[in-house]
Amino acid sequence: MAQEKELQASIETTGEAAAEDKDVLTEAAPDVVGEEPAGDDAAPEDVAADDAADDAEDEEYEDTEDSLTYSNGVIEKIVAMATREVPHVLGMKGNLIHFVQETLGAKDLTKGVTVEVTDDNRVIVNISVIIEYGCYAPAIFEDVKERVTERLAAMTGLEVAGINLRIEDVVTLEAYNASKKQAEAARENAA
Repeated sequence: MAQEKELQASIETTGEAAAEDKDVLTEAAPDVVGEEPAGDDAAPEDVAADDAADDAEDEEYEDTEDSLTYSNGVIEKIVAMATREVPHVLGMKGNLIHFVQETLGAKDLTKGVTVEVTDDNRVIVNISVIIEYGCYAPAIFEDVKERVTERLAAMTGLEVAGINLRIEDVVTLEAYNASKKQAEAARENAA
């Protein structure tokens, strides 16, 4: 029995020594592979230098990355031109600023159109139009959606998330042409 106790004590001592050796190896191992030891042993200057190097790499990557962006005005212009191609759309309805611009002789091709770009780079389009009296508005809406979606995809690659078409006025073709002629005559007289 005495031998068993001595053997047991020897095993316990050997186990404790092995555990201490393991701790020593664990602390030394990060230095061996070139990593910073965990905890308070890491030098703050080294960590700051590593972070600065990472930031510089990120900035360098951002500076060299290619990109293609469109201003909202370009998207609005494409939408307005595509909408004007649709049969029975007589014109676009703008706000007071557009009215003043037209009165002074300027032609604003984005009149009646606003766009919103979503977080996933899709476009929501809002269009205000004047349509010809006697035409079926839902068919005009479908034609506008198809034409605008097609033109935006072909020219920019952007996907349309939604199109909101607002019919602002309904006039006969004759009345619309007569009002255009009056506006042109008024501009010529003002000049």
